[in-house]
Amino acid sequence: GNRAAQPGTTQRAEGDDSLYPIAVLIDELRNEDVQLRLNSIKKLSTIALALGVERTRTELLPFLTDTIYDEDEVLLALAEQLGSFTVLVGGPEFVHCLLPPLESLATVEETVVRDKAVESLQKISQEHSPVDLEVHFVPLVKRLASGDWFTSRTSACGLFSVCYPRVSSTVKAEIRQHFRTLCSDDTPMVRRAASSKLGEFAKVLELDYVKSDIIPLFTALASDEQDSVRLLAVEAGVSIATLLPQEDLEDLVMPTLRQAAEDKSWRVRYMVADKFSELQKAVGPEITKNDLVPAFQNLLKDCEAEVRTAAANKVKVFCESLPEDSRETIIMTHILPCVKELVSDTNQHVKSALASVIMGLSTILGKDNTVEHLLPLFLVQLKDEYPEVRLNIISNLDCVNEVIGIRQLSQSLLPAIVELAEDAKWRVRLAIIEYMPLLAGQLGVEFFDEKLNSLCMAWLIDHVYAIREAATCNLMKLVEKFGAEWAQNTIVPKVLGMANDSNYLHRMTTLFCINALSEVCGQEITTKHMLPVVLKMSTDQVANVRFNVARCLQKIGPVLDSSALQADVKPVLEKLATDQDMDVKYFALEAISGMYPFISLTFQHISSQKHFNSPLYCFFFSFSPCCLGYRRLHCVIVKFFKHYLWMSCIYFIYSCIYLFIWSTCTFLKGSSDAHFPQVDMIL
Repeated sequence: GNRAAQPGTTQRAEGDDSLYPIAVLIDELRNEDVQLRLNSIKKLSTIALALGVERTRTELLPFLTDTIYDEDEVLLALAEQLGSFTVLVGGPEFVHCLLPPLESLATVEETVVRDKAVESLQKISQEHSPVDLEVHFVPLVKRLASGDWFTSRTSACGLFSVCYPRVSSTVKAEIRQHFRTLCSDDTPMVRRAASSKLGEFAKVLELDYVKSDIIPLFTALASDEQDSVRLLAVEAGVSIATLLPQEDLEDLVMPTLRQAAEDKSWRVRYMVADKFSELQKAVGPEITKNDLVPAFQNLLKDCEAEVRTAAANKVKVFCESLPEDSRETIIMTHILPCVKELVSDTNQHVKSALASVIMGLSTILGKDNTVEHLLPLFLVQLKDEYPEVRLNIISNLDCVNEVIGIRQLSQSLLPAIVELAEDAKWRVRLAIIEYMPLLAGQLGVEFFDEKLNSLCMAWLIDHVYAIREAATCNLMKLVEKFGAEWAQNTIVPKVLGMANDSNYLHRMTTLFCINALSEVCGQEITTKHMLPVVLKMSTDQVANVRFNVARCLQKIGPVLDSSALQADVKPVLEKLATDQDMDVKYFALEAISGMYPFISLTFQHISSQKHFNSPLYCFFFSFSPCCLGYRRLHCVIVKFFKHYLWMSCIYFIYSCIYLFIWSTCTFLKGSSDAHFPQVDMIL
């Protein structure tokens, strides 16, 4: 129990500095604070470097092996660290020294720790020589496989495949026997682990042993009493199918997979539906036509909504992978009738899954079949009661647009878009905004102006900020698509009209829109139409609006010409730099520093000195040595005369004298070959 450091651990190390790192490690590992122990584990590589490879092997690793009793997060970090310790123990020749602590970690109760230990063991197994693999690694796998606790046996299942290819035939036979034993283990967790690693193990076996050993194991696991074992066998079956010749598939694999597709547990059927496209590629076109098409029909009609959802997600991929010579016939005869039923399914998740893929069938079936058979289904889903279904249809309109154009959907499309745009869930509204530029490009500028323009403007005054922000980005994308002239006539007047709104949030949205639109609209529209509105808003009563004016002017500054910057922008920023509100002042100075670097130095002092806001001071200050870079001397002068405004006159005289001396010395130095030490000193 007690994790406190043993008394005298550090003191005993004081006589030998080389022992100090390991002493500190031991102290921290036994500390009551979990975070300290965790930090200590994460420093293992540093400790190992300090100790050297020999002492790491003889002292550090035994200590770690004997003290594996900690919190799960500490053990997880340790398992991860040991996977990259090969160099620190002396290289591949001594990598077997890492096996004892990792073996202990592979037997702990926490699954994530065991999995990480197995991952590290798999990694270091590749660094063993074939001889060391048989001498050190394989015995570890055997010990784990025959351990008393199920935890060690589950870990062993993941290690057979990494050592099998590099050992002798005799050892291979022993490994196969151990794996067979684990596949029939009394504990369901062990059989589950074996089932999950069956396909991985089959890939490294010789083909004869796949047929003689793996196939019986696959059949047995696929018929296990636990559905958690059977569903993992489905994935193994897909891997096994890729290894066998075409002529062996029908007899060795397909009976078991057909049984899985009709399993009494919906979880097993769900796994079959989820892996159906991979299975289709593995078995080839003939078995697909004869076996998989009827199985897929049954999955689409399954009594469990989860299974129908998984199958509906695979409709497009399954149809695309059908043999070209019979693809259209199979779809029209077998698949489409099931799809029509799913369109009116009682479960919203099934309909939503179908809506995300059904549009892709139009490119497979062509224009005529799309118009005759698919278009009515699209129209039904566009009127569905669930917004996710309508949204999935709209998000995939580009597939239909390529085949038949979007005009035929436009009349049904508009009500669906309007309903989604006004949906009570703001995330639904956000999603439809993101698809608006795509819709606009497909529907055309005339349809957009007539039907959808008002929606885009309404989003700008939504009560959710994320919607207003997305609507601003949407306007920018629309201008990129339709052009600056369209923006000037259609969008810009409405945006600028919001500057007079009584709600300050809407006035701020105007500034955000100008930020986004200035770059795409160009200099002329920005200077002529947008800039006057921004300048007018600099006198807004709300400070948030005023400081956003400063930010806006900084943003659109690169778009404006120099005359507008000097004549219009500069005076406004100078005024905002003396604003009573600290945020307004800050953003104004930030804008000035980016656009007028010399002025910014001046106003940084003006803004902090309340007695120096007079025009006289600004005039004198503009001639100060600060402008020439003598900021330190200038700051001393300002601090000295801080509360004496009348001393500004003296400061001006001082500046003139200083400039005269500096220019004279520069002239003397540059116009004569003679050397003047005094001049050099002054300069």
